[in-house]
Amino acid sequence: MSYEAVLFDLDGTLYPYEPAETAGREAAFRRAGELGYDFDRETFTTVYETGRRAVKRQLAGVAATHDRFGYFERGLARHTGDPEPADAHALGTAYWDAFCERMAPFAELRPTLDRLAATNTAVAVTTNMQTRVQLRKLTTLGVGDAVDTVVTSEMTGREKPGAAMVTLPLARLDYPPSEAVIVGDNPATDIAAAAGLPLDSVLFDHTHTHGDGETADDSLPSARRPDY
Repeated sequence: MSYEAVLFDLDGTLYPYEPAETAGREAAFRRAGELGYDFDRETFTTVYETGRRAVKRQLAGVAATHDRFGYFERGLARHTGDPEPADAHALGTAYWDAFCERMAPFAELRPTLDRLAATNTAVAVTTNMQTRVQLRKLTTLGVGDAVDTVVTSEMTGREKPGAAMVTLPLARLDYPPSEAVIVGDNPATDIAAAAGLPLDSVLFDHTHTHGDGETADDSLPSARRPDY
């Protein structure tokens, strides 16, 4: 089947997320030491995860729930009793600089985008995160020239699987859901975003977490089960 438009997720779909995230945390850990914090790795992880849980609990469902600067601000505040804004900013900056430096696209990304361009297939990126961060990632990956529009959850005020994360990019591209497909690595966000719409979905499962062949995704709820 052919499509007029493809909606891609970003993190974990266009590049491997885990190596970049690990590099970001490691850089923030080193920066904390430079700032005078006597953290061992376990303590640093506790500070980070404490801040992360606090932000996600307080800001669930919006783009700021992914804000690493917020994670460090909340984590340091819980650890020291003060918000430490300058240090939180320094740790967040170290995190994202190292994260982006470590990013590398999946090998098939550029050939795939080139094939889509050759058939005049429109390409959108629809992603849960803050706009400035996701634009930086796309620039780092070197694929901005192949993307026709970018929609972030900061723009819509809703995270995937919210319908706006599908309907807004399709409106910008001027295609109905029936002529498009969404591709992503997360059944709960990317695949579920297609539920209730005449929109096909493809689960990009580079780790083979969800099975193989005819048995793939049998354990997933129907709303999270991809078409391909």
